[in-house]
Amino acid sequence: MDTVDVIVIGGGTGGYSTALRAAALGLDVVLAERDKVGGTCLHRGCIPSKAMLHAAELVDGIAEARERWGVKASLDAVDWPALVATRDDIVTRNHRGVEAHLAHARVRVVHGSARLTGPRTVRVESTDGGGESAGGDVTPGSRDFTARRGIVLATGSRPRTLPGLEPDGRRVVTSDDALFAPGLPGSVLVLGGGAIGVEYASFHRSMGAEVTLVEAADRIVPLEDTDVSRHLTRGLKKRGIDVQAGARLVDADVLESGVRARVRTARGEMRTVEADRLLVAVGRAPVTDGLDLAAAGLATDARGFVEPADWARLETAVPGVHVVGDLLPPPSLGLAHASFAEGLLVAETLAGVPSVPVDYAAVPRVTYSSPQTAAVGLGEAEARARGHEVEVNTMPLTAVAKGMVHGRGGMVKVVAEAGGGQVLGVHLVGPHVSEMIAESQLIVGWDAYASDVARHVHPHPTLSEAVGETFLTLAGRGLHQQ
Repeated sequence: MDTVDVIVIGGGTGGYSTALRAAALGLDVVLAERDKVGGTCLHRGCIPSKAMLHAAELVDGIAEARERWGVKASLDAVDWPALVATRDDIVTRNHRGVEAHLAHARVRVVHGSARLTGPRTVRVESTDGGGESAGGDVTPGSRDFTARRGIVLATGSRPRTLPGLEPDGRRVVTSDDALFAPGLPGSVLVLGGGAIGVEYASFHRSMGAEVTLVEAADRIVPLEDTDVSRHLTRGLKKRGIDVQAGARLVDADVLESGVRARVRTARGEMRTVEADRLLVAVGRAPVTDGLDLAAAGLATDARGFVEPADWARLETAVPGVHVVGDLLPPPSLGLAHASFAEGLLVAETLAGVPSVPVDYAAVPRVTYSSPQTAAVGLGEAEARARGHEVEVNTMPLTAVAKGMVHGRGGMVKVVAEAGGGQVLGVHLVGPHVSEMIAESQLIVGWDAYASDVARHVHPHPTLSEAVGETFLTLAGRGLHQQ
Protein backbone atom coordinates (compact mmCIF):
# COMPACT_ATOMS: atom_id res chain seq x y z
CA MET A 1 0.00 0.00 0.00
CA ASP A 2 1.45 3.30 -1.17
CA THR A 3 0.43 6.24 1.03
CA VAL A 4 0.19 9.72 -0.50
CA ASP A 5 -1.58 12.96 0.35
CA VAL A 6 -4.09 13.09 -2.50
CA ILE A 7 -5.38 10.60 -5.06
CA VAL A 8 -7.10 12.03 -8.13
CA ILE A 9 -9.12 9.61 -10.27
CA GLY A 10 -9.41 10.96 -13.79
CA GLY A 11 -6.97 13.11 -15.74
CA GLY A 12 -9.32 15.44 -17.61
CA THR A 13 -9.50 19.19 -17.02
CA GLY A 14 -10.94 18.87 -13.52
CA GLY A 15 -8.58 16.09 -12.49
CA TYR A 16 -5.29 17.44 -13.77
CA SER A 17 -6.02 20.97 -12.54
CA THR A 18 -6.65 19.54 -9.07
CA ALA A 19 -3.40 17.58 -9.25
CA LEU A 20 -1.30 20.51 -10.46
CA ARG A 21 -2.60 22.91 -7.83
CA ALA A 22 -2.32 20.37 -5.01
CA ALA A 23 1.27 19.58 -6.00
CA ALA A 24 2.09 23.30 -6.18
CA LEU A 25 0.87 23.56 -2.58
CA GLY A 26 3.35 20.90 -1.49
CA LEU A 27 1.10 17.84 -1.46
CA ASP A 28 2.18 14.39 -2.68
CA VAL A 29 -0.27 13.60 -5.50
CA VAL A 30 -1.12 10.51 -7.52
CA LEU A 31 -3.24 10.97 -10.64
CA ALA A 32 -4.86 7.82 -12.05
CA GLU A 33 -5.97 7.94 -15.69
CA ARG A 34 -7.01 4.99 -17.86
CA ASP A 35 -6.65 6.82 -21.17
CA LYS A 36 -4.67 10.01 -21.88
CA VAL A 37 -4.33 12.95 -19.54
CA GLY A 38 -6.33 15.86 -20.86
CA GLY A 39 -9.57 13.92 -21.09
CA THR A 40 -12.46 14.45 -23.47
CA CYS A 41 -11.90 18.20 -23.75
CA LEU A 42 -8.37 17.90 -25.09
CA HIS A 43 -8.65 14.75 -27.18
CA ARG A 44 -12.24 14.54 -28.44
CA GLY A 45 -14.03 17.77 -27.54
CA CYS A 46 -13.04 21.37 -26.87
CA ILE A 47 -9.64 21.53 -28.54
CA PRO A 48 -10.09 19.46 -31.73
CA SER A 49 -13.57 20.87 -32.33
CA LYS A 50 -12.40 24.48 -31.99
CA ALA A 51 -9.49 23.74 -34.29
CA MET A 52 -11.95 22.49 -36.89
CA LEU A 53 -14.26 25.45 -36.33
CA HIS A 54 -11.32 27.77 -36.98
CA ALA A 55 -10.77 26.01 -40.29
CA ALA A 56 -14.49 26.45 -41.00
CA GLU A 57 -14.16 30.17 -40.28
CA LEU A 58 -11.39 30.39 -42.87
CA VAL A 59 -13.62 28.69 -45.42
CA ASP A 60 -16.44 31.12 -44.65
CA GLY A 61 -13.99 34.00 -44.98
CA ILE A 62 -13.20 33.03 -48.57
CA ALA A 63 -16.89 33.22 -49.46
CA GLU A 64 -17.27 36.56 -47.66
CA ALA A 65 -14.20 37.97 -49.41
CA ARG A 66 -15.63 37.07 -52.79
CA GLU A 67 -19.30 37.92 -52.25
CA ARG A 68 -19.03 41.02 -50.04
CA TRP A 69 -15.65 42.61 -50.52
CA GLY A 70 -14.88 42.03 -54.17
CA VAL A 71 -11.83 39.88 -53.48
CA LYS A 72 -11.78 37.42 -56.38
CA ALA A 73 -11.00 34.39 -54.29
CA SER A 74 -12.30 30.87 -54.67
CA LEU A 75 -12.09 27.62 -52.73
CA ASP A 76 -10.59 24.84 -54.82
CA ALA A 77 -11.12 22.08 -52.27
CA VAL A 78 -10.72 21.12 -48.64
CA ASP A 79 -7.74 18.82 -48.16
CA TRP A 80 -9.28 16.71 -45.40
CA PRO A 81 -6.10 14.77 -44.49
CA ALA A 82 -4.14 18.04 -44.21
CA LEU A 83 -6.87 19.61 -42.06
CA VAL A 84 -6.93 16.56 -39.81
CA ALA A 85 -3.14 16.59 -39.53
CA THR A 86 -3.14 20.20 -38.34
CA ARG A 87 -5.91 19.47 -35.84
CA ASP A 88 -4.06 16.43 -34.51
CA ASP A 89 -0.80 18.37 -34.23
CA ILE A 90 -2.54 20.99 -32.06
CA VAL A 91 -3.99 18.25 -29.84
CA THR A 92 -0.66 16.44 -29.59
CA ARG A 93 1.25 19.58 -28.61
CA ASN A 94 -1.34 20.39 -25.96
CA HIS A 95 -1.21 16.83 -24.66
CA ARG A 96 2.58 16.94 -24.38
CA GLY A 97 2.27 20.26 -22.60
CA VAL A 98 -0.07 18.83 -19.98
CA GLU A 99 2.23 15.84 -19.48
CA ALA A 100 5.20 18.18 -19.08
CA HIS A 101 3.35 20.32 -16.53
CA LEU A 102 2.47 17.22 -14.49
CA ALA A 103 6.04 15.94 -14.65
CA HIS A 104 7.47 19.31 -13.65
CA ALA A 105 5.05 19.45 -10.69
CA ARG A 106 6.11 15.89 -9.75
CA VAL A 107 2.59 14.57 -9.97
CA ARG A 108 2.76 10.78 -10.19
CA VAL A 109 0.60 9.71 -13.12
CA VAL A 110 -0.52 6.08 -12.89
CA HIS A 111 -2.00 4.66 -16.07
CA GLY A 112 -4.90 2.31 -15.43
CA SER A 113 -8.49 1.91 -14.29
CA ALA A 114 -8.99 3.08 -10.73
CA ARG A 115 -11.66 1.93 -8.31
CA LEU A 116 -12.40 2.80 -4.73
CA THR A 117 -11.68 0.14 -2.15
CA GLY A 118 -12.61 2.29 0.84
CA PRO A 119 -13.19 5.92 1.85
CA ARG A 120 -9.45 6.63 1.63
CA THR A 121 -8.13 3.79 -0.52
CA VAL A 122 -7.89 3.18 -4.26
CA ARG A 123 -6.72 0.31 -6.44
CA VAL A 124 -5.43 1.01 -9.95
CA GLU A 125 -5.43 -1.85 -12.44
CA SER A 126 -3.02 -1.27 -15.28
CA THR A 127 -4.76 -1.11 -18.67
CA ASP A 128 -1.67 -1.71 -20.77
CA GLY A 129 0.86 -3.54 -18.66
CA GLY A 130 2.37 -0.16 -17.92
CA GLY A 131 1.95 1.80 -14.77
CA GLU A 132 3.44 4.98 -13.49
CA SER A 133 5.01 7.94 -15.26
CA ALA A 134 5.98 11.56 -14.59
CA GLY A 135 8.15 10.90 -11.59
CA GLY A 136 7.81 7.16 -10.92
CA ASP A 137 8.88 3.81 -12.33
CA VAL A 138 6.60 1.80 -14.61
CA THR A 139 4.99 -1.01 -12.64
CA PRO A 140 2.84 -3.76 -14.18
CA GLY A 141 -0.38 -5.09 -12.63
CA SER A 142 -2.29 -3.38 -9.86
CA ARG A 143 -1.30 -0.70 -7.38
CA ASP A 144 -2.98 0.11 -4.06
CA PHE A 145 -2.95 3.63 -2.64
CA THR A 146 -4.07 5.28 0.57
CA ALA A 147 -4.82 9.00 0.73
CA ARG A 148 -3.91 10.93 3.87
CA ARG A 149 -5.93 14.00 2.96
CA GLY A 150 -8.47 12.90 0.41
CA ILE A 151 -9.62 11.39 -2.85
CA VAL A 152 -10.88 13.43 -5.80
CA LEU A 153 -13.36 11.91 -8.25
CA ALA A 154 -12.93 13.38 -11.74
CA THR A 155 -13.97 10.61 -14.14
CA GLY A 156 -15.86 12.86 -16.56
CA SER A 157 -18.71 12.03 -18.90
CA ARG A 158 -19.63 10.31 -22.15
CA PRO A 159 -22.12 11.22 -24.88
CA ARG A 160 -25.70 10.13 -24.34
CA THR A 161 -27.15 7.96 -27.08
CA LEU A 162 -30.67 7.17 -28.24
CA PRO A 163 -32.28 3.69 -28.27
CA GLY A 164 -31.98 2.07 -31.65
CA LEU A 165 -29.26 4.42 -32.83
CA GLU A 166 -26.05 2.62 -32.05
CA PRO A 167 -23.08 4.81 -33.07
CA ASP A 168 -20.90 3.15 -35.68
CA GLY A 169 -18.41 6.00 -36.21
CA ARG A 170 -19.45 6.41 -39.85
CA ARG A 171 -23.18 6.85 -40.42
CA VAL A 172 -24.30 7.40 -36.83
CA VAL A 173 -21.82 9.38 -34.72
CA THR A 174 -21.65 11.14 -31.37
CA SER A 175 -19.80 14.31 -30.48
CA ASP A 176 -16.87 12.15 -29.32
CA ASP A 177 -16.31 10.65 -32.75
CA ALA A 178 -17.92 13.13 -35.18
CA LEU A 179 -14.62 14.81 -36.00
CA PHE A 180 -12.88 11.47 -36.48
CA ALA A 181 -15.39 9.95 -38.90
CA PRO A 182 -13.98 9.46 -42.40
CA GLY A 183 -14.18 12.39 -44.78
CA LEU A 184 -16.68 15.20 -45.11
CA PRO A 185 -20.34 14.20 -45.56
CA GLY A 186 -22.55 15.91 -48.11
CA SER A 187 -25.45 16.07 -45.69
CA VAL A 188 -25.87 15.82 -41.91
CA LEU A 189 -28.83 15.45 -39.57
CA VAL A 190 -27.92 16.79 -36.12
CA LEU A 191 -30.08 15.71 -33.18
CA GLY A 192 -29.77 18.20 -30.33
CA GLY A 193 -29.68 21.97 -30.45
CA GLY A 194 -27.52 22.65 -27.43
CA ALA A 195 -24.05 24.13 -27.75
CA ILE A 196 -22.46 20.93 -29.05
CA GLY A 197 -25.12 20.24 -31.66
CA VAL A 198 -25.10 23.84 -32.87
CA GLU A 199 -21.31 23.88 -33.20
CA TYR A 200 -21.26 20.71 -35.27
CA ALA A 201 -24.14 21.93 -37.43
CA SER A 202 -22.22 25.15 -38.04
CA PHE A 203 -18.97 23.34 -38.89
CA HIS A 204 -20.55 20.99 -41.41
CA ARG A 205 -22.46 23.80 -43.07
CA SER A 206 -19.24 25.78 -43.51
CA MET A 207 -17.73 22.71 -45.13
CA GLY A 208 -20.54 22.59 -47.69
CA ALA A 209 -22.90 20.03 -46.19
CA GLU A 210 -26.67 20.32 -46.20
CA VAL A 211 -27.56 20.45 -42.50
CA THR A 212 -30.79 19.80 -40.61
CA LEU A 213 -30.72 20.65 -36.89
CA VAL A 214 -33.46 19.09 -34.74
CA GLU A 215 -34.11 20.22 -31.16
CA ALA A 216 -36.93 18.86 -28.98
CA ALA A 217 -37.25 22.04 -26.91
CA ASP A 218 -39.13 24.99 -28.36
CA ARG A 219 -35.85 26.77 -29.17
CA ILE A 220 -32.19 25.96 -29.71
CA VAL A 221 -29.67 26.58 -26.91
CA PRO A 222 -32.69 26.39 -24.58
CA LEU A 223 -30.67 27.14 -21.43
CA GLU A 224 -29.72 30.57 -22.75
CA ASP A 225 -31.72 33.79 -22.88
CA THR A 226 -34.59 33.72 -25.38
CA ASP A 227 -33.09 36.60 -27.37
CA VAL A 228 -29.84 34.64 -27.71
CA SER A 229 -31.80 31.70 -29.13
CA ARG A 230 -33.71 33.98 -31.50
CA HIS A 231 -30.62 35.73 -32.88
CA LEU A 232 -28.68 32.48 -33.17
CA THR A 233 -31.56 30.79 -35.00
CA ARG A 234 -31.76 33.71 -37.40
CA GLY A 235 -28.00 33.54 -38.06
CA LEU A 236 -28.00 29.78 -38.66
CA LYS A 237 -31.02 29.94 -40.98
CA LYS A 238 -29.38 32.77 -42.92
CA ARG A 239 -26.48 30.40 -43.55
CA GLY A 240 -28.85 27.77 -44.95
CA ILE A 241 -29.15 25.48 -41.93
CA ASP A 242 -32.62 23.96 -41.56
CA VAL A 243 -33.37 24.62 -37.89
CA GLN A 244 -36.26 22.57 -36.52
CA ALA A 245 -37.02 23.50 -32.91
CA GLY A 246 -39.91 21.84 -31.06
CA ALA A 247 -39.33 18.78 -33.25
CA ARG A 248 -38.72 15.16 -32.35
CA LEU A 249 -37.12 12.16 -34.00
CA VAL A 250 -39.77 9.48 -34.52
CA ASP A 251 -37.52 6.78 -35.93
CA ALA A 252 -34.49 6.31 -38.14
CA ASP A 253 -33.21 3.62 -40.48
CA VAL A 254 -29.49 3.17 -40.88
CA LEU A 255 -28.73 2.44 -44.50
CA GLU A 256 -25.53 1.39 -46.20
CA SER A 257 -25.02 4.92 -47.52
CA GLY A 258 -26.42 6.95 -44.61
CA VAL A 259 -29.62 7.36 -42.64
CA ARG A 260 -33.30 7.96 -43.30
CA ALA A 261 -35.15 9.56 -40.41
CA ARG A 262 -38.70 10.61 -39.71
CA VAL A 263 -39.09 13.83 -37.76
CA ARG A 264 -42.27 15.27 -36.30
CA THR A 265 -42.09 19.06 -36.58
CA ALA A 266 -43.39 21.63 -34.11
CA ARG A 267 -46.57 21.86 -36.22
CA GLY A 268 -47.14 18.13 -35.99
CA GLU A 269 -46.14 17.47 -39.58
CA MET A 270 -44.13 14.36 -40.42
CA ARG A 271 -40.95 14.95 -42.41
CA THR A 272 -38.52 12.44 -43.87
CA VAL A 273 -34.90 13.54 -43.71
CA GLU A 274 -32.20 11.63 -45.55
CA ALA A 275 -28.58 12.36 -44.72
CA ASP A 276 -25.13 10.87 -45.18
CA ARG A 277 -24.55 11.11 -41.46
CA LEU A 278 -26.62 11.40 -38.29
CA LEU A 279 -24.94 13.15 -35.36
CA VAL A 280 -26.43 12.50 -31.92
CA ALA A 281 -25.76 15.46 -29.61
CA VAL A 282 -28.42 15.04 -26.94
CA GLY A 283 -26.21 15.65 -23.92
CA ARG A 284 -23.61 13.85 -21.85
CA ALA A 285 -23.87 11.36 -18.99
CA PRO A 286 -21.48 11.12 -16.00
CA VAL A 287 -19.11 8.14 -16.00
CA THR A 288 -18.95 6.14 -12.77
CA ASP A 289 -18.90 2.56 -14.07
CA GLY A 290 -16.10 0.56 -12.51
CA LEU A 291 -15.49 3.22 -9.87
CA ASP A 292 -17.18 1.14 -7.13
CA LEU A 293 -18.60 4.12 -5.24
CA ALA A 294 -20.28 1.81 -2.73
CA ALA A 295 -16.89 0.71 -1.41
CA ALA A 296 -16.42 4.24 -0.08
CA GLY A 297 -20.01 4.57 1.11
CA LEU A 298 -21.14 6.65 -1.86
CA ALA A 299 -23.89 6.40 -4.46
CA THR A 300 -25.03 8.40 -7.46
CA ASP A 301 -28.28 10.33 -7.58
CA ALA A 302 -31.12 9.34 -9.92
CA ARG A 303 -29.41 11.09 -12.82
CA GLY A 304 -26.04 9.41 -12.29
CA PHE A 305 -24.27 12.39 -10.71
CA VAL A 306 -22.22 12.33 -7.51
CA GLU A 307 -23.68 15.17 -5.47
CA PRO A 308 -21.53 16.97 -2.91
CA ALA A 309 -22.85 17.41 0.60
CA ASP A 310 -20.88 20.67 0.84
CA TRP A 311 -20.81 22.76 -2.34
CA ALA A 312 -18.41 25.25 -0.75
CA ARG A 313 -15.80 22.47 -0.60
CA LEU A 314 -17.19 20.12 -3.27
CA GLU A 315 -16.97 17.40 -0.63
CA THR A 316 -19.31 14.42 -0.58
CA ALA A 317 -21.10 13.00 2.47
CA VAL A 318 -17.95 10.88 2.97
CA PRO A 319 -15.34 13.19 4.52
CA GLY A 320 -12.26 13.54 2.36
CA VAL A 321 -13.92 12.45 -0.88
CA HIS A 322 -14.40 15.36 -3.28
CA VAL A 323 -15.92 15.69 -6.76
CA VAL A 324 -15.03 17.90 -9.73
CA GLY A 325 -16.07 18.19 -13.36
CA ASP A 326 -18.82 16.36 -15.19
CA LEU A 327 -19.65 14.10 -12.24
CA LEU A 328 -21.21 17.13 -10.53
CA PRO A 329 -24.91 17.89 -11.04
CA PRO A 330 -26.21 21.39 -11.74
CA PRO A 331 -25.49 24.15 -10.84
CA SER A 332 -22.10 22.92 -12.08
CA LEU A 333 -22.00 23.54 -15.81
CA GLY A 334 -20.08 20.64 -17.29
CA LEU A 335 -17.64 23.09 -18.88
CA ALA A 336 -13.86 22.74 -18.94
CA HIS A 337 -13.20 26.17 -17.49
CA ALA A 338 -15.66 25.48 -14.66
CA SER A 339 -13.73 22.26 -14.01
CA PHE A 340 -10.49 24.23 -13.72
CA ALA A 341 -12.09 26.42 -11.05
CA GLU A 342 -13.44 23.35 -9.24
CA GLY A 343 -10.00 21.72 -9.31
CA LEU A 344 -8.38 24.80 -7.79
CA LEU A 345 -11.03 24.92 -5.06
CA VAL A 346 -10.67 21.26 -4.11
CA ALA A 347 -6.86 21.30 -4.15
CA GLU A 348 -6.78 24.35 -1.91
CA THR A 349 -9.36 22.81 0.40
CA LEU A 350 -7.28 19.64 0.74
CA ALA A 351 -4.17 21.70 1.40
CA GLY A 352 -5.91 23.72 4.10
CA VAL A 353 -5.61 26.94 2.11
CA PRO A 354 -8.55 29.39 2.20
CA SER A 355 -10.45 29.24 -1.08
CA VAL A 356 -13.56 30.86 -2.50
CA PRO A 357 -16.43 28.59 -3.67
CA VAL A 358 -17.15 28.54 -7.38
CA ASP A 359 -19.73 31.15 -8.37
CA TYR A 360 -21.43 29.29 -11.22
CA ALA A 361 -23.54 32.30 -12.17
CA ALA A 362 -20.31 34.13 -13.03
CA VAL A 363 -18.92 31.35 -15.23
CA PRO A 364 -19.15 32.27 -18.95
CA ARG A 365 -21.01 30.00 -21.38
CA VAL A 366 -19.93 30.02 -25.02
CA THR A 367 -21.14 28.41 -28.24
CA TYR A 368 -18.42 28.54 -30.92
CA SER A 369 -20.71 28.40 -33.94
CA SER A 370 -21.09 31.03 -36.64
CA PRO A 371 -22.52 33.24 -35.27
CA GLN A 372 -21.07 32.68 -31.82
CA THR A 373 -22.94 33.14 -28.56
CA ALA A 374 -21.47 34.06 -25.17
CA ALA A 375 -23.24 34.74 -21.91
CA VAL A 376 -22.68 35.10 -18.20
CA GLY A 377 -25.18 35.47 -15.40
CA LEU A 378 -28.97 35.36 -15.59
CA GLY A 379 -31.20 35.62 -18.61
CA GLU A 380 -34.17 37.97 -18.53
CA ALA A 381 -36.81 35.31 -17.85
CA GLU A 382 -34.63 33.61 -15.23
CA ALA A 383 -34.00 36.90 -13.43
CA ARG A 384 -37.73 37.67 -13.32
CA ALA A 385 -38.50 34.15 -12.12
CA ARG A 386 -36.09 34.69 -9.22
CA GLY A 387 -38.04 37.76 -8.15
CA HIS A 388 -35.84 40.51 -9.57
CA GLU A 389 -37.37 43.67 -10.97
CA VAL A 390 -35.26 44.07 -14.05
CA GLU A 391 -34.24 46.67 -16.57
CA VAL A 392 -33.11 45.36 -19.94
CA ASN A 393 -31.19 47.01 -22.74
CA THR A 394 -30.47 45.37 -26.08
CA MET A 395 -28.30 46.78 -28.84
CA PRO A 396 -27.54 45.27 -32.27
CA LEU A 397 -23.86 44.91 -33.09
CA THR A 398 -24.56 46.59 -36.43
CA ALA A 399 -25.33 49.80 -34.50
CA VAL A 400 -21.57 50.31 -34.14
CA ALA A 401 -19.15 50.78 -37.00
CA LYS A 402 -17.13 47.59 -36.41
CA GLY A 403 -20.35 45.58 -36.41
CA MET A 404 -21.13 47.04 -39.85
CA VAL A 405 -17.65 46.05 -41.02
CA HIS A 406 -18.25 42.45 -40.00
CA GLY A 407 -21.77 42.54 -41.38
CA ARG A 408 -22.94 39.42 -39.57
CA GLY A 409 -25.61 40.83 -37.26
CA GLY A 410 -25.62 39.96 -33.59
CA MET A 411 -26.50 41.79 -30.41
CA VAL A 412 -25.60 42.75 -26.87
CA LYS A 413 -28.22 42.28 -24.15
CA VAL A 414 -27.78 43.40 -20.55
CA VAL A 415 -30.12 42.39 -17.74
CA ALA A 416 -29.84 44.55 -14.60
CA GLU A 417 -31.86 45.28 -11.51
CA ALA A 418 -34.27 48.13 -12.14
CA GLY A 419 -33.40 51.62 -10.97
CA GLY A 420 -29.72 51.45 -11.85
CA GLY A 421 -29.05 48.32 -9.80
CA GLN A 422 -26.66 45.41 -10.06
CA VAL A 423 -25.92 43.81 -13.42
CA LEU A 424 -27.44 40.32 -13.40
CA GLY A 425 -26.49 39.01 -16.85
CA VAL A 426 -24.81 39.86 -20.13
CA HIS A 427 -25.65 38.04 -23.37
CA LEU A 428 -23.83 38.34 -26.70
CA VAL A 429 -24.42 36.97 -30.19
CA GLY A 430 -22.16 37.66 -33.14
CA PRO A 431 -18.63 37.27 -34.51
CA HIS A 432 -15.81 36.79 -31.97
CA VAL A 433 -18.06 37.27 -28.93
CA SER A 434 -16.27 34.35 -27.24
CA GLU A 435 -13.32 36.74 -26.93
CA MET A 436 -15.53 39.57 -25.63
CA ILE A 437 -17.26 37.83 -22.72
CA ALA A 438 -14.35 38.04 -20.24
CA GLU A 439 -15.14 41.68 -19.46
CA SER A 440 -18.74 40.77 -18.68
CA GLN A 441 -17.57 37.92 -16.44
CA LEU A 442 -15.89 40.51 -14.24
CA ILE A 443 -18.93 42.80 -14.37
CA VAL A 444 -21.26 40.05 -13.15
CA GLY A 445 -18.74 38.39 -10.85
CA TRP A 446 -17.92 41.65 -9.07
CA ASP A 447 -21.59 42.65 -8.71
CA ALA A 448 -21.05 45.81 -10.73
CA TYR A 449 -23.71 48.38 -11.56
CA ALA A 450 -24.27 49.81 -15.03
CA SER A 451 -22.89 53.13 -13.81
CA ASP A 452 -19.65 51.38 -12.77
CA VAL A 453 -19.13 50.06 -16.29
CA ALA A 454 -20.20 53.31 -17.95
CA ARG A 455 -17.23 55.10 -16.36
CA HIS A 456 -14.80 53.03 -18.41
CA VAL A 457 -13.96 53.82 -22.02
CA HIS A 458 -14.17 51.13 -24.70
CA PRO A 459 -11.90 51.37 -27.76
CA HIS A 460 -13.33 52.66 -31.02
CA PRO A 461 -13.98 51.10 -33.44
CA THR A 462 -14.44 47.64 -31.91
CA LEU A 463 -17.26 45.19 -31.36
CA SER A 464 -16.71 45.63 -27.61
CA GLU A 465 -17.80 49.23 -28.08
CA ALA A 466 -21.37 47.91 -28.34
CA VAL A 467 -21.03 46.53 -24.80
CA GLY A 468 -19.88 49.92 -23.55
CA GLU A 469 -22.71 51.72 -25.37
CA THR A 470 -25.28 49.36 -23.83
CA PHE A 471 -24.09 50.20 -20.33
CA LEU A 472 -23.89 53.92 -21.11
CA THR A 473 -27.58 53.88 -22.02
CA LEU A 474 -28.53 51.93 -18.88
CA ALA A 475 -26.61 54.50 -16.82
CA GLY A 476 -28.54 57.36 -18.43
CA ARG A 477 -25.57 58.54 -20.50
CA GLY A 478 -26.56 57.13 -23.88
CA LEU A 479 -24.52 58.40 -26.81
CA HIS A 480 -25.17 56.59 -30.10
CA GLN A 481 -27.99 54.28 -29.03
CA GLN A 482 -31.43 55.67 -29.86
